[in-house]
Amino acid sequence: MQIQTPDWVKHAVFYQIFPDRFARSKQPHRRLLHEARWEDWEAMPTLQGYKGGDLWGIIEQLDYIQDLGINAVYFTPIFQSASNHRYHTHDYYQVDPLLGGNEAFKELLDAAHQRNIKVVLDGVFNHSSRGFFFFHDVLENGTLSPWVKWFKIHDWPLAPYTGELPANYEGWADNRALPVFNHDNPEVREYIMEIAEYWIKLGIDGWRLDVPFEVKTPGFWQEFRDRVKAINPEAYIVGEVWVDSREWLDGTQFDGVMNYLFTGPTIAFTAGDRVVLEQVQSRDYQPYPPLFAAEYAAKIQELLQLYPWEIQLTQLNLLASHDTARLVTITGGDRPSIELATLLLLTFPGAPSIYYGDEVGLPGAIDPDSRRGFPLEANWDQEILKVHRQLITLRHAHPALRTGDYQVLFAQGELYIFARTLEKEELIIGVNAGTAAITANLDMTSLHTQPNKLLYGNAEVKWNSENKQLSLNIPARTGCILGVRG
Repeated sequence: MQIQTPDWVKHAVFYQIFPDRFARSKQPHRRLLHEARWEDWEAMPTLQGYKGGDLWGIIEQLDYIQDLGINAVYFTPIFQSASNHRYHTHDYYQVDPLLGGNEAFKELLDAAHQRNIKVVLDGVFNHSSRGFFFFHDVLENGTLSPWVKWFKIHDWPLAPYTGELPANYEGWADNRALPVFNHDNPEVREYIMEIAEYWIKLGIDGWRLDVPFEVKTPGFWQEFRDRVKAINPEAYIVGEVWVDSREWLDGTQFDGVMNYLFTGPTIAFTAGDRVVLEQVQSRDYQPYPPLFAAEYAAKIQELLQLYPWEIQLTQLNLLASHDTARLVTITGGDRPSIELATLLLLTFPGAPSIYYGDEVGLPGAIDPDSRRGFPLEANWDQEILKVHRQLITLRHAHPALRTGDYQVLFAQGELYIFARTLEKEELIIGVNAGTAAITANLDMTSLHTQPNKLLYGNAEVKWNSENKQLSLNIPARTGCILGVRG
């Protein structure tokens, strides 16, 4: 079987936005709430409070997003919900009125597409919320509700709000607020398929699927893919799976997953023992213990052999998300760790994803602190922003950084060097995670041309044309990109 994935994803740089926290519109709009008690934008976020970010605010920031070099946005859920993160879906056909409703979303979708920015939405299809109309009907009418078989109900009465009694229905992660769908019910299955189709027809460019590994019904995700791709063959389907994902990346289900198998080792190598342990131990993506270059190379080679190349090119690679602490906080504020990890992210096969605010050094501990309001410009780390701008620009400028082969050239101590090659374009990327400058002598006979241009970093380059030896001296805690163009 020939695996097909969306071509645009291979050339995308994603930006992940948590809508309540990115931007609050400065313009007057028709609102249901005119005197909302928003949390202070700069204050630490809470589990239940709203800061009032909306889709109009995002529209007003599209120029910033585009100028950064972003050409795809992944939004955490935007549908009507009684939670600031909106993973408790009330209505899958209505954009939350606090965000501006369907009208604001259509305006945002059109404005993004005019800038050639793709839009991917978060689909929470494993579970709904206890405020979901069909489940609410069950709460009101018990065994007489027409919707009883849509959920996994074990006994009566149901107890959706009190922990003193058994819930008597299945909630995701035993959370009563999140009743799990009965996906074996053909009516539920069809309902979810039609939601997916509806928004694809409206013009979104793909779905990020929340905890799709929880859906055990045979053939469910195969049908989901078939139905979505029948409308838009270039739609992107990416699953939230933190571990080995071969079960879902066989070409019949997802185009990629959130690639935490890249995240963990990359932080472990670039940050090493600077990692703040209490910020990483609640998840299984393992940015600790520290890795030396050879260990990192082994993990990366193993990852690159795990899935077909066509899938590798549409993985969603990331360093942080709404489910992790932010990179600045994980690394204890160590800027070189951030810069080196970002260099590896922007030069790896697959689509890099930047969590809003990471490009300006926004800190944040584990949830809910990782979901802070996007900072005022006065609080941006301009050096980190400069690094992001440079590396995104280079990725767009060099096809080899997007779809080129990946070959490890050197991995000893804390120095890691690899090549990305595509036809006649050959680039060398070096990362020195150590605290002293390191020189590597590389045999470049496998490459067709000689290195002739330092595209990024402050490395010292010497080339011996007689024996095709490259001497590369990389200062401590820095990286470089070397152009090798024929």
